[in-house]
This record gives sequence, C-alpha cells and structure tokens, in this order.
Amino acid sequence: MKQAGTPPSGKWTGPSHAGVKAPDPILLADPAKRFAATAQRLEQLAHGHPMEAWLRFMATLARAQHAVATTLAPHAALSPAIVAQAAEARLPPLAADGHRRDASWRDGLALLLDRIDHRGLPPAAVEAMEQLRRSDAVALERLADHFLRGVLAASEAGAAVFVAAALQVYFTDSAARLTTEDLRLLEERALCPCCGSPSVSGLITASGITPGTRYLYCSLCSTAWNHVRAVCITCGGTRELSLQGIEGDPGVVKAETCGECHTYAKLLYQLKDMQVDPYADDLASLGLDILVTEAGYARHAPNPLLLVGDGEVVVD
Repeated sequence: MKQAGTPPSGKWTGPSHAGVKAPDPILLADPAKRFAATAQRLEQLAHGHPMEAWLRFMATLARAQHAVATTLAPHAALSPAIVAQAAEARLPPLAADGHRRDASWRDGLALLLDRIDHRGLPPAAVEAMEQLRRSDAVALERLADHFLRGVLAASEAGAAVFVAAALQVYFTDSAARLTTEDLRLLEERALCPCCGSPSVSGLITASGITPGTRYLYCSLCSTAWNHVRAVCITCGGTRELSLQGIEGDPGVVKAETCGECHTYAKLLYQLKDMQVDPYADDLASLGLDILVTEAGYARHAPNPLLLVGDGEVVVD
C-alpha cells in the first residue's frame, strides 16, 4: 500500500454547461452493505466454479467482516481539525501507512476470528487463526504494519489474510464517517483519495447520472473514485491499451493491459451483470489473472486477500 501524493485543489474540472452532467468524483461505501454484498456475490459465483470451496471460504470471511462492521464497527475517530490538517498538507486523511490506528481494529479482528467456522478449513488456516488469537497487541500491530507497508515475511502470509480482512472493516468504517467534502481526488489518480491505497478493480457503470463512468474501488477502505477511461492507471499511457478476456465467457470481467508499462488492471462491466461486485468478481476471476500474468503483464496492485502478481514485497 502506498501513500498518495499531492491532490489538485478542486473536486471536478470537467464540463459544467447545461445538459452535461459530471459523475460524482468520490463515493463512500456503506459498511452495513459493503461486506454483505460481497458475501452474497461470492456465494452466487461459487456455484460450479473450479475454486468453489475457496470462494465459499471467502464468502464466510466476508460474512464475518459484515458481522464486525455492523455490531462492533471499529473505526478511527478523526477530529475535523485532523481532517483539515491532512487536507492542508495534501495528504489523504486516513493514509494507510501513516495513520495511527485505533486499538478497536484488534477487537474487530478477535470478533472476526470468532465468527469464522474453522471446520473444514485447511490445517494451515486453522493454525494461522490460533496464532493470531495467541498474539499480543505488539505482535498484531507489527503484522498490520508489515501488511500495510508491503513488507510481509513469507511466514506471515497466512495470518495476514485475516489481519487484512479486519483492517478492511476498520478502514471502511472509518472512511464512512467522513464526507465527500472532506476529500479531494489525488494528483496520483490511481490511489484512493481517502486512505492512499491502490484500487482492487475498476467498475464501468451501467446506471446513474453518467452511465459508462469508470470508478476505481479501494482495496482497503472501499471508497470509489472516478478515473477517466482508456488511460492506464499505472503509467497514464494511452497508446498501447488493450482489453483481454477469457474466450467464451460472458465478458463481465476483462483485463486492461498496457503495452507501455506492461501492467494490467481489472475492469468489471455492470452492463453485463448488474450484480457485479468489485471485490467478489475480482476474486472469482483468478483464472484471468493467471492468463494475463503468463502473457507478461504484472498486476497493477494485488487484492489484499489474494496478493496476486508482483504487488507485494516479501522479506526474509
């Protein structure tokens, strides 16, 4: 996860004359719906899927996230002064790798672990859960820091999945307590204006005041923000962009590849399926990741629950 750079001073600089509607630049997630929607979509996609058992586990994890988000709601209580100071310094107010986390995220992790039925889980996953239950506050905070800074050791990967899930709830609940007026699109448009994290996927809308708009969805705090289409979100290039898909599939998920920087990002098309979910459909399209990676492209940023591609840094 990288912290973002300097944002422009305005929220939208597109056309504003009569008859032209501009898309909302930033959309904040509703924690009461975000994880439940992902769980429901994962259950739908799991039926008959080659990775059905894994997707159903991911659905279980999302349901546990929903329980935490709606019963405990761990969050950071940012004062207006702190938010204003961040805006003045041109930083996202919930900067993932600079924000001082409230201890409530650890309570959320404990509840999340309690809500997961470990029966049928691989022994490694059960051991990772037990390891987290035995860990003290210092060890948990260190693991969270390693995840957010992208320096996970190989031995931490199993436990980090559950830590990532808990941090998603914490940052989503925290972001939801802000208002869009508190935020500005960043100069580095590929990063979240709320926490400075990269997106997990982009969704092309089929409804709303501006159908066909691309929104990037934050991998950490679930905030969505507008990003112009036909522009590589990694390097800003426009000359060598292509859309790649799996032959014969419905075309709900495609990979936008860039021949200039040799990266790719997922694009989800709401017109093809109105139930598409930026998080569930990304997980369920792992086969597309594999094919595009084999073709020589690196993923723009990993899904924090999957860590596909070259996005993470592993240290010994």
